[in-house]
Amino acid sequence: MKNQKIEAQLIYSDTILDSVADGVFTVDENMRITSFNKAAQEITGIKKEEAIGQFCFEVLRANICEKSCALKRSLTIGKQTVDKHVIILRSDGREIPVSISTSVLRNEKGKFMGGVESFRDLSTIEELKKEINKSYTCEDIVSKNHEMLKIFNTLPIISQSESTVLIQGASGTGKELFARAVHKLSIRKDGPFIAINCGALPETLLESELFGYVKGAFTDAKKDKPGRFALAKGGSIFLDEVESLPPAVQVKLLRVLQEREFEPLGATESVKADVRLIAATKEDLSKLVKKNVFRDDLFYRLNVVKIYLPPLNKRREDIPLLIKCFIERFNGRMGKSIENVSSNVKEILMQYDYPGNVRELENIIEHSCVMCQGSEIELKHLPPELPVKDKEIPIEKNETPLPPFQEAERRLILETLEKNNRNRLKTAQELNLHRTTLYRKMKKYNLN
Repeated sequence: MKNQKIEAQLIYSDTILDSVADGVFTVDENMRITSFNKAAQEITGIKKEEAIGQFCFEVLRANICEKSCALKRSLTIGKQTVDKHVIILRSDGREIPVSISTSVLRNEKGKFMGGVESFRDLSTIEELKKEINKSYTCEDIVSKNHEMLKIFNTLPIISQSESTVLIQGASGTGKELFARAVHKLSIRKDGPFIAINCGALPETLLESELFGYVKGAFTDAKKDKPGRFALAKGGSIFLDEVESLPPAVQVKLLRVLQEREFEPLGATESVKADVRLIAATKEDLSKLVKKNVFRDDLFYRLNVVKIYLPPLNKRREDIPLLIKCFIERFNGRMGKSIENVSSNVKEILMQYDYPGNVRELENIIEHSCVMCQGSEIELKHLPPELPVKDKEIPIEKNETPLPPFQEAERRLILETLEKNNRNRLKTAQELNLHRTTLYRKMKKYNLN
């Protein structure tokens, strides 16, 4: 009679577990599976009969099994794990993102019996996140800034043309990333992408690097050497810091754009230039034209389609997105599992001015990832030369600090208002907001 009662209780327990949407399994003190519910079978692709008696790591094959098993930790120190995101490997080889929770299993008398782990399939949620993030991504560039999103929308149209593109932006804003994006989205995507920094080469070498030379063109010219324009045939050539071109090279580049041909040094015949030119500058070329430093006819040839990249301190809403992106990138390179930055670090990074723009933020996160040995980047992990590291963030008295995103939004609205001489209509149009929404946000942030 007693055995029948125990058997009935076990059947009842299995029925309850099988009605739960989350995967659930229990293990004994040796980490061998003792029960495995219906949802666990569906998520892992492994039948209950095959799972029972196996070590849990043989069934779940999660990315934390070897070094930091959450269930083993619960059994060792008696501490629960709640909603830890991990990746498990299904029986068919597919990786599935799941959220796991673990706990020690005891009977009604408090006697240790093993452990229990529940796990929830996050595949649908992760796919939804990816779809949302696609709105903020273009090739390898991430942003949610309204000006950048406008560029994202026009980039495919720009890329499909053969017109020359001029990208203007301060150092570190990602000009080469955009140039590569234009190339990847163009009909020349299968051709080469050749990049050259015009400011990094001495004037005497620049012309031969761009256009090449023929044997005998000068004393050491023992054989023909193709230049970057020849190497980029059928693809795109990216000229960074184009404002550094000396006058003689400006003339030759103008001919390439006008006649679609060039002459290597020492050559007597022209070579056809089958390339798409993308130029970049950190200067305002129109001002250099007025100073007679840059040829006006070359400027007009370059300035066909212009892309202006705002500095990072003008698009602070991108900072959290970029931090996450860089952490994921360096986790992969360094084999780490850093999840985020502390609230203090985030506040500092949101308020820093970034004279080096996105590249500087990337360097800060890379340094922090090297120094961080845990799952969260803290103040002590930031570069020592970061000027705001040990300074208090100024907060007006009796004023509660805003969350980082709201602080970034407040700054953006204030800067745009000042830019437009407090004209609310122009500010609303530039920020792509309805006027009433702008008024509401100005009141919220005390900007009236």
